[in-house]
Amino acid sequence: MRGLALLVLLGVVGCTPLRYVTQAAAGQAELLDGKRDIDEILREGGQDPRTRRLLSRVPGIKAFGERHGLRHTRNYETFVDLHRDAVVWVVSASAPLEFRSVAWKFPVTGSITYLGWFHRPEADTFAEGLRKKGLDVDVRGASAYSTLGWFDDPVLSSMLWPGDEALGELADVILHESLHATYFVPGQSILNESVANFVGNSLAVEYLDQVAGSCANEKTSYLQVEAEAGARSRAMKAAFFELRTLYASAAPDAVKLEKKTGILQRLKQETRLKRPINNATLVQYETYGSGDAELAQLFQSCARSWPRFLRTLESYRPRFRDASPHEDPGVLLRPLLPGGCLP
Repeated sequence: MRGLALLVLLGVVGCTPLRYVTQAAAGQAELLDGKRDIDEILREGGQDPRTRRLLSRVPGIKAFGERHGLRHTRNYETFVDLHRDAVVWVVSASAPLEFRSVAWKFPVTGSITYLGWFHRPEADTFAEGLRKKGLDVDVRGASAYSTLGWFDDPVLSSMLWPGDEALGELADVILHESLHATYFVPGQSILNESVANFVGNSLAVEYLDQVAGSCANEKTSYLQVEAEAGARSRAMKAAFFELRTLYASAAPDAVKLEKKTGILQRLKQETRLKRPINNATLVQYETYGSGDAELAQLFQSCARSWPRFLRTLESYRPRFRDASPHEDPGVLLRPLLPGGCLP
């Protein structure tokens, strides 16, 4: 799963912690204070040659996305050197013997099942408070985020990968986040991420074919990284379903917890994930790949035209908005496919 997040800066509803919004606003302001225009960096230097080469690709990536129907924004015209590997640390939580995520509600974005913190100690403090309530808690670093066009999001140093895969990953992230600024359904976080993943991954490959060539090292390396991430995500999803069956069984809670521990230990060895794995980690993979087949079918029915594909999704937005929150994307999309694509 890609290290991305939606940053919520738009106010507080109900039990959402006030300190979350306060730190999010302060963190966003800190980033904006540290940004430099990419054009200025390319003219005057100040970054190493490799960083400048990658940054020089950003305008072309944005233009490529816009030619394929993504919204024009002022995002990614600036650069921030974070001097760290993550821009925010994403905290999510779930019940320990069922896959029931904690959700926080915000204006505009609706229900969100994770919160992004700009400073790791604050994320850890918040996570510890959730653990004290008996919840499984996951804390992961995110290399990028979207403010849905409310601010001019910068390119971050955490978005620049170290190997030949860097160009593909940079294109993927920019196109993914540009999709969020183009298309977003409040309360449907899984659908939003599924559409962004589908568009970002697919367009990144098309972009690499165009600028580097179908056999270039940049494309081969990008596809290899994505394949490894896909294999890890499939293992996570398989463990999710194994545990969901266990949790639904009549076994005593003590037995469920013992078996859960064994399943997660095997999964950690298989995936070699560095952070702990628990229900809050796995619930993010429940619908991994769900909706991909339906999105691909819709794209084909649009004669592989991204603008038509996006217009069709836009026409479905009211139905998606009125559906149950965080619904499986496949469930949302399947009944609409017989209608085909808009002209």
